[in-house]
Amino acid sequence: MAVPPIFHCSRDDDAVKDPYLVLGVARTASDDEIKKTYRALARELHPDLNPGDSKAESRFKDISAAYDFLSDPAKRAQFDSGEIDASGSPKRGAWRSRSGPRAGAGDPRAGFGGFGDNVDDILAELFRRKQKGQSQAHAKARTRGGDVRHTLTVPFQEAAAGGTKRVTLMSGRTVEVRIPPGSTDGQTLRLKGQGHGADDGALPGDAFIELKVEEHPYFKRRDLDVLLDLPVTVQEAVMGGKVPVPTIDGKVMVTVPPGSNTGAVLRLKGKGIAGPHGTRGDQLVTLSVVLPDDADFRQLVEKWGPRHGYDPRAKAGIV
Repeated sequence: MAVPPIFHCSRDDDAVKDPYLVLGVARTASDDEIKKTYRALARELHPDLNPGDSKAESRFKDISAAYDFLSDPAKRAQFDSGEIDASGSPKRGAWRSRSGPRAGAGDPRAGFGGFGDNVDDILAELFRRKQKGQSQAHAKARTRGGDVRHTLTVPFQEAAAGGTKRVTLMSGRTVEVRIPPGSTDGQTLRLKGQGHGADDGALPGDAFIELKVEEHPYFKRRDLDVLLDLPVTVQEAVMGGKVPVPTIDGKVMVTVPPGSNTGAVLRLKGKGIAGPHGTRGDQLVTLSVVLPDDADFRQLVEKWGPRHGYDPRAKAGIV
């Protein structure tokens, strides 16, 4: 139940305070509503819970006196009909929270609706509830269910790009496991509360999923970069041209520069592994010139060689 707004009234001894305004309830409020409102305000304003706060103590006295007044059916009926004022006097006088010593009126150690007859009972009850909550929490922690561990094999491209996989746990329950983009071999995912259950309503343990990333037939990983060795023909290497290149996102067309040799590296920016904060690695394509297994090609080289001899070892400084 929401605590109604607190109406601050003057502490002038001559001021008459309407008990409905002091508690912040409507004149049509039921006895139960008035009682609940008083309890909520008393819990908030009790002096023993607000040591050194004079305003809280003053407000507590006001709401105690107001509740004492309105909880008396006869006084409330006379007040509502205009027979008496808020002080309880016939048509005159001032009702004050500091008025005479009525039982419980304005006394910060007045009854606390349902918790006993004095503040010691109130504090004892609050302390008991706190201790009970802590004990239950500790008991649950002690009886927390055990953790379980699973191994999940993930394809290279799925680990790189991310995705979801269905996993059947030891309990027989099937869950969807999210594979984060850029996942690595040996990485462990935690599924909170998916471990072994426990008694007495305690929380279950967790499930830990260790990822095993499969090797790919032609992709390899280096940090966030994807590495690929790409075979090209002699004609593509010598003359240049566009060739299809696989990436983890699908095939793209890449231009091979004329005169490319084996070992030349082409960089495909942003085609690598997803990293933190929206970053992404590159794909590095290493060209590998593959000679054709063809008799005509060998005859062509035999005729070309003597007239166009060259020494690649000398060019590389190897003698």
